[in-house]
Amino acid sequence: MGRLRRTMASLRIIGDDLHPDEITSLLRCAPTESQSKGDELAGKKSGRSRIAAFGSWSLKAPVEEPGDMNAQVTWLLTATTGDLDAWQSIAARYKVDLFCGLFMDQWNDGESLSAESLLALGSRHIQLDLDIYGSTIGEPEDSSKMSDVRL
Repeated sequence: MGRLRRTMASLRIIGDDLHPDEITSLLRCAPTESQSKGDELAGKKSGRSRIAAFGSWSLKAPVEEPGDMNAQVTWLLTATTGDLDAWQSIAARYKVDLFCGLFMDQWNDGESLSAESLLALGSRHIQLDLDIYGSTIGEPEDSSKMSDVRL
């Protein structure tokens, strides 16, 4: 089994009444992207405006080439608070996930998450969400938009 060509990871927190400043305060970390329900947003490609239907807070880890999800989990959790009470408070009110894009070079590439990474995610009530992109299917035209999928 070969190693994944690339991995991308974003910590996402989503909720109808989510206020990004509150999450920033609880996690002691500024987001890469955020929005409140009702915010006017401009489309990244079209430039057309729309109104945010929900609140969100996300933090993107650096892309890893070759793939290394453990490094991305470590980076994201080091950038945010280790206070498990803060995480519990967030998880009780909002959807919290680690959204990962896994990009394969071959039909049988793979990746492993260490027990430490899994424990760290679980203790913070972070769901793991994986999108796997096969080499024969092709890559999205602009894979930097990966975190915009399935919010």
